Amino acid sequence: MATYLIVGGDRGIGHAICRQLHARGDAVIAACLGDGDDLTRQGIRVIRQIDVTSDEAARRLGDTLRGEDIRLDVVIHVAGVLGLDELGRIDFDDVRRQIEINTIGPLRIAQAVLDRLDEGSKLGIVTSRVGSLADNGSGGMYAYRVSKCAANMVGLNLHHDLSQRGVSVLLLHPGMVATDLTRDLPGDFDYIQPDQAAAGLIRNMDELTPETAGRFRHANGEYLPW
Repeated sequence: MATYLIVGGDRGIGHAICRQLHARGDAVIAACLGDGDDLTRQGIRVIRQIDVTSDEAARRLGDTLRGEDIRLDVVIHVAGVLGLDELGRIDFDDVRRQIEINTIGPLRIAQAVLDRLDEGSKLGIVTSRVGSLADNGSGGMYAYRVSKCAANMVGLNLHHDLSQRGVSVLLLHPGMVATDLTRDLPGDFDYIQPDQAAAGLIRNMDELTPETAGRFRHANGEYLPW
């Protein structure tokens, strides 16, 4: 049995990851923006009101884990936001908001739980192939693309630093998932459900080794370009 910290366990993909890991017998700690009462009712440990934009909340998360001497085998940072924009109508306050959540958020949390990771621990950060420079063939979505591209750099930096301590880092793309984040996306997409995305991301983390760390992987197993 491994101990997992899922950041952003309230809903969507993070919620599905928590449920699936718990069902297979792993110890799951869900860091939730809200109360996470439904997870608590299922027997999943919840640390409430963890806002990834808050230094105080990140410290409280780390202090809680340290206070209970909890060591983490796997951390999966799922918390994120998607906002739509178009050139000529960009809200720069929203650009900053998305960067604060999608880019700085995982770095803030990684730093807060750093001393809870041992040799052999794993860290996964859910970003998006929309943040890939090589895969951008359409433009648009400025704030989201920029924030996820920068999150990929955060993850790659963490890989170089944490690999020296025996911690493996992987960047994760869940696919086009039908969640609250994607419901306003224009266009006709072949969406998958959160449970399917969660199963693929869990499998990716199960398969992660020091030799395969520092890469960008789709939930379907494909490795993606940066």
